[in-house]
Amino acid sequence: MENCLYTVAQLRAIEQAAYAELAPGTLMRRAGKAAADYALELLGEDRSQPVLILAGPGNNGGDALEMAANLAEAGVDATVLHLPGSAEASSETAAAYERARSGTVGWIDMLPPGAQWGLVVDGLFGIGLSRPIEEPYRELVTGLDELRCPILALDVPSGLDADSGAVVGGQDGVAVHATHTLTFLGDKPGLHTADGRDHAGEVRVDMLGVEAAKLPLAGARLSGIGVFARHLAARRHNTHKGSFGDVAIVGGAHGMAGAPVLAARGALYAGAGRVYVAALDKPPGYDSLQAEIMFRLADDFEFDKRTLVIGPGMGGSANAMRLLAKALDSDSPLVIDADALNLIGASPDLQSRLAQRSAPAVLTPHPLEGARLLGMTTGVVQADRLESAREMALRMNATVILKGSGSVIARPDGEVLVNPTGNAGLATAGSGDVLAGICGALLAQGWPGWEAAAAAAWIHGAAADLLVKEGVGPIGMTAGELPAAARKLLNSLAR
Repeated sequence: MENCLYTVAQLRAIEQAAYAELAPGTLMRRAGKAAADYALELLGEDRSQPVLILAGPGNNGGDALEMAANLAEAGVDATVLHLPGSAEASSETAAAYERARSGTVGWIDMLPPGAQWGLVVDGLFGIGLSRPIEEPYRELVTGLDELRCPILALDVPSGLDADSGAVVGGQDGVAVHATHTLTFLGDKPGLHTADGRDHAGEVRVDMLGVEAAKLPLAGARLSGIGVFARHLAARRHNTHKGSFGDVAIVGGAHGMAGAPVLAARGALYAGAGRVYVAALDKPPGYDSLQAEIMFRLADDFEFDKRTLVIGPGMGGSANAMRLLAKALDSDSPLVIDADALNLIGASPDLQSRLAQRSAPAVLTPHPLEGARLLGMTTGVVQADRLESAREMALRMNATVILKGSGSVIARPDGEVLVNPTGNAGLATAGSGDVLAGICGALLAQGWPGWEAAAAAAWIHGAAADLLVKEGVGPIGMTAGELPAAARKLLNSLAR
């Protein structure tokens, strides 16, 4: 099903149901045919380029062997490096091996130094890998990084956890860096978050003929415009600034005035009617780039009837704690970011106040802030980003955007989205402040928390993608360049 992301357990169930209805070996033959067709597409017009197929010990290796046989039949110079392992192969994999052996497929025992390939295929391990890749496979995987050619992974890049997107074994593990991944029977969350986007490359799904109606309810979805499209309406002429809500950025302790200003610009360019900065320290008179932003002292500022973005540059003072408690006790929609998340993570009282709120609240933690909220290490959060986001949303009774490569959006009922937009240019100071401001603007315009969070993450990432397309970044992209790009995207969508 479109945009659905399935866990390994669900995929095993889909596979078993298909086995019960199909003749033995049918799925493997279909996978081999789909993989060969995709390889031919990647090779383009020049079918003379040699293809190296790495075939491992399990059914993933069987898919690769079927692929090799199909490529050879199509006249491609296909060579297999087969590592069968010590366990007995399944009957399907054994049949695929015999088919590949009976044709014109070439066979080698090791990766020849200096060889040139038009395409390399990773069919070493599939979704079932539960321990770090060891020798002799490890040396083979690391050696692929030296090749200057496309690498196609079958199902998942070997060494990548299909559920979490983490490299199996963490810092001690290795995984194939694929340029393309052809994944079978359903898309996997691990291909789109954590290490997934660095290892999977371009992802294509092939259902192998399994009907969508027979698939279970997905554990998560890839986010997209469809999640929030109903709120993308063109503006009526008969409106005024009050029609689009007030956003107040609460933050800006001594020496940290830039963060709330960036958030305020994000809110302004995302369409908020009026934008304030409620500063903990003496605020500047005005923003020389965006004079429309109004500055006030937070101690004297009225929180009610405004959407609050609290935390950017807020610090951890007693006054910051007091203002956060005041915001949590208000009926205002909240975006909670940065220092406010750290204060909540350190205070059971503030956590309780947050969990008891009825007004919308969106939390925007990066992994370290998420770890503090959950009382665990960043490594544990990153090892399973989807479950970490779910747990935060449940505990805090809020929508959560767990930032990072493939940001995860979760809500208390367990619904999860993985955001597909964005690039490495977002790894810069202030980027998260702009995201918080965009989210605050959408809330102020009456969007529900779930759609506001999904849209803010998508637009924020798409703005960075647009900048790269226009030649800005990813190296050297700055947070201050994001708001105008986000505005351009919003106006192209709201028609």
